[in-house]
Amino acid sequence: MPQSNAPFHQHEYDRRIAKTRSAMQAAGIEVLFVTDPSNQAWLTGYDGWSFYVHQGVLLTMEGEPIWWGRHMDSLGAKRTCWLSEAAIHGYADNYVQSTERHPMQHLAQLILGLGMGTARIGVEMENYYYSAKAHEVLTRALPSAHVTDATALVNWQRLVKSDAEIDFIRKAARISEKVVQTAIEKAAPGVRKNDLVAEIFHAGITGVDDIWGDYPAIVPLTPSGVDATAAHLTWNGAEMRENEATFFELSGCYRRYHAPLCRTVYLGTPPKEMVEAEQAQLEGISAGLEAARAGNRTCDIANAFTDVLRKHGIHREGRCGYPIGLSYPPDWGERTASLRREDDTVLEPGMAFHFMPALWMDTWGLETTETILITETGPAEALCNVDRKLFVKR
Repeated sequence: MPQSNAPFHQHEYDRRIAKTRSAMQAAGIEVLFVTDPSNQAWLTGYDGWSFYVHQGVLLTMEGEPIWWGRHMDSLGAKRTCWLSEAAIHGYADNYVQSTERHPMQHLAQLILGLGMGTARIGVEMENYYYSAKAHEVLTRALPSAHVTDATALVNWQRLVKSDAEIDFIRKAARISEKVVQTAIEKAAPGVRKNDLVAEIFHAGITGVDDIWGDYPAIVPLTPSGVDATAAHLTWNGAEMRENEATFFELSGCYRRYHAPLCRTVYLGTPPKEMVEAEQAQLEGISAGLEAARAGNRTCDIANAFTDVLRKHGIHREGRCGYPIGLSYPPDWGERTASLRREDDTVLEPGMAFHFMPALWMDTWGLETTETILITETGPAEALCNVDRKLFVKR
């Protein structure tokens, strides 16, 4: 099979296919149809900005996976996948956004041609890239098949990273350090937020030394002042002002692998309540890292952090982290385990998380986070090297 420009060696993809097939067998799935572009890339190496049209990967219990999508994008599949050309299938452009025909009709014919018209077919129903219309057309076109939900089946196989993947995440972490340091250095009263974000983008795409930067799955989140009480605001053309905190939620990206990192800048003298909250947050982060050990559970990390906050009189709800790795917009999380009280996923060496113990208070926000790696022994390793503190610029 040709390696083409796929980022990993063939044995890495063989390992991934074997893991996925084992999960398919356990779930009683004979054909898996993967639409999540992160899962497509993880299985085949496909990398293109084409996830706005219907595309996916078919995996059966034997032979190569099959990449399926728009014909013009099949050319990109030939350039980026490790698959043979015979395993790459494209549909005509008259299927795109048509009211007369639907790409799923073409996919159904492909499945029938494989002799899988009566198979148990798994699809990713809870997914940004698989629409209700797609599901309706596919099931109608395959009346004898049993179409079942296989959401996150591949995602769970991605949870423990290989050494090759960890190497990519470490490279992304080097870029994350650069973009966060750029944001901190450039932040000043009078600087327009969009100009600052332009500097952040430039730093992220130029990368570090020979580590070139890819586009992150989430754009820079850079709210200031009261806007920073909300978690997911981006930027505008307003100038940064004195006596306001701005948090920067950013990530470097290398060959689609991420290492998110957040830091907060205060322009002026921070209020006493923010300084006290920072100390509680930093103590909680240390406790969470200490609990992030192989054999413990994801909830142990969350409990260690929130127990410290409670001791300091701070109430915080919601999860405080999630697994990261290979991803495409609109999210750099893997959508499996969560760092929260009710999640009891057992931690294993090679798992990577964005430990996200942010605080969003009534009038300000404070984000100090780390990408962490679960190791063979001892507490988790923080992969980025940027001072863990509130950055004050008086």
